[in-house]
Amino acid sequence: MFSKLMPREAKFFDLFNAHADLIVKGGRQLVALVDDLGKGPDGLAQHVQAIDETETAADKITHETIALLHTSFNTPLDRDEIHQLIMRMDDILDLIQDFAEAMYLYDIRQLTPEARQLSDIVASGCERVRSVVTLLNKMDNAPAMLKLCREIDQLESDADRAMRTGITKLFREEADVRQLIKMKGIYELLESVTDRCEDVANIVEGIILENS
Repeated sequence: MFSKLMPREAKFFDLFNAHADLIVKGGRQLVALVDDLGKGPDGLAQHVQAIDETETAADKITHETIALLHTSFNTPLDRDEIHQLIMRMDDILDLIQDFAEAMYLYDIRQLTPEARQLSDIVASGCERVRSVVTLLNKMDNAPAMLKLCREIDQLESDADRAMRTGITKLFREEADVRQLIKMKGIYELLESVTDRCEDVANIVEGIILENS
């Protein structure tokens, strides 16, 4: 089925891939922001602006994908699958943007080891999202895609454990209530990014099952 339909609307896959490249860029920008903490609000603001620009570029691709969906007679995937996939991919960058803005608004100057671990997990999840999306144009890639989906699921579980560990330490060790609230929000935002990566993996798994 894929081989017959893909040439007619291969642009969908080009758009998915372009968006996935921006997801990886956003994940790396998130890690760079975390690594540069302590260099002052100006440095943080530059990272926030860079992430905003990446998210805006991804929004344009999302809108282009939806517009193409409305004007295409034949699509290489189910229309709802295309819509859900691009929207969940867009959610990843939306949450990365939310994290960056929260860091700036909360004036976070340093992060806990658990938050840094979560940022690394987010970046790894973004890399795997791109890897699985780039394989979508051929169902012969199904085994490799399923392997990547399992890895994304595992990263989400790792993030969930890191968040629980971090929040537990906060309630036991952090005396400043304002700092506790700020960091709890940061943990939850980072973990939510991995949830959206898992959403993408779940959609891809559904596509594979439907077309196997």
